[in-house]
Amino acid sequence: MSAQTESIDTLIIGAGQAGIAMSEHLTRLKVPHVILERDRIAERWRSRRWDSLVANGPAWHDRFPNLEFDNVDPDGFAAKEQVADYFERYARQFGAPVRTGVEVLGVERRDGQPGFVVDTSSGRFHALRVVVATGAFQRPVIPAIAPVDAGLTQLHSAYYKNPAQLPAGAVLVVGAGSSGVQIADELHRSGREVYLSVGAHDRPPRTYRGRDFCWWLGVLGEWDKEIAVPGREHVTIAVSGAYGGQAIDFRRLAHGGMKLVGLTKAFDNGVASFEGDLAANLARGDQSLMAMLDAADAYAARNGLDLPEDPQARYIPPDPDCVRNPIASLDLAQAGVKTIIWATGYAVDYDWLKVDAFNEQGKPQHQRGVSSEPGVYFLGLPWLSRRGSSFIWGVWHDAKHVGDHIANQRKYLAYDVALRARAAPRPREVASTTIAPEAPLQTTFAGAK
Repeated sequence: MSAQTESIDTLIIGAGQAGIAMSEHLTRLKVPHVILERDRIAERWRSRRWDSLVANGPAWHDRFPNLEFDNVDPDGFAAKEQVADYFERYARQFGAPVRTGVEVLGVERRDGQPGFVVDTSSGRFHALRVVVATGAFQRPVIPAIAPVDAGLTQLHSAYYKNPAQLPAGAVLVVGAGSSGVQIADELHRSGREVYLSVGAHDRPPRTYRGRDFCWWLGVLGEWDKEIAVPGREHVTIAVSGAYGGQAIDFRRLAHGGMKLVGLTKAFDNGVASFEGDLAANLARGDQSLMAMLDAADAYAARNGLDLPEDPQARYIPPDPDCVRNPIASLDLAQAGVKTIIWATGYAVDYDWLKVDAFNEQGKPQHQRGVSSEPGVYFLGLPWLSRRGSSFIWGVWHDAKHVGDHIANQRKYLAYDVALRARAAPRPREVASTTIAPEAPLQTTFAGAK
């Protein structure tokens, strides 16, 4: 590590969608800053996603305000490489000060001085403010119930690439949110026998009455809801942009040959057991679908919208055999299951962030991204300010709020510097035998414009 210490007003950690959005706003506000990224810009879109992944939202909706996607129809769904390229192009558009290949090792508050000490793989920084833009997808989580079996291939969805990557045989996919159901569908289309473990979920229509569900959630005010319904903060949404965009219908998948099971409960001597909640989970998904269709119809009627009727959206196929006669347990070897894919989400990892910005459960303690530790900010977390905070456009608006907060703090500090300067004795008033006063507290650093 270099012995030289670099000073900066604001240091952003992470150059994904949150870090790039934050940099744009700080650039607009003329706040000196730097972004540190341990890999490449938007690296997780490239290396922590499967090959065929596309965005779940249409290109007209799932983007920043000041740049459209290249070579993607506005109603189409950008592929993962197109999304990563988009963020790189966006960063170049305003000259984002990104330094790639730099890993942040630790952040601590300076003792008796303003700001923080930030140790990295390329040296040390002193920063008045730190924006943690590492997002929510930091550490892939595989539950403790995972079996210890040398004959099984097990991997998290973060490391799944394509069907050819897996050994021959059937696959059990645990988790039926957007990632799990799309991976299971791809594997089934490739000719694999697939068991899909389905938990509680919401399943909106991909389109309804000629409008994408993202549009409906927008006009219905759902994206801007600031408080989640208790107990539903982390309910998965089963929706897909794959194959041109489609609604997820678990019964249709089962009628096509996929085998559905309930929530995975345990493994014992090569036998997986499942909760008896499959029918209830599907019914709950049906309820969320119908509630949204009802709200959309009411909005259309209330506003006199001339949109085509869509009765097919309310069709619920009959229950397949795996729902009528649920599978309670599965002998993996007998069923030919050679692989388990855990689409079971992620946990945050802030062990390197040694500041007082967390609650008793270790979760960031903040209000719209402004943490309980003065000078520390969070971006890219679910429900940071609203339901839409996890999405590309949502994080841009959250970053604007954080940027304005930083700019206001700088104004107060600038006033303090000016006040100190006016109060300091002028050089001609100081006797030659006295020691010159110390320079006033500085609030700008090297690189400031």
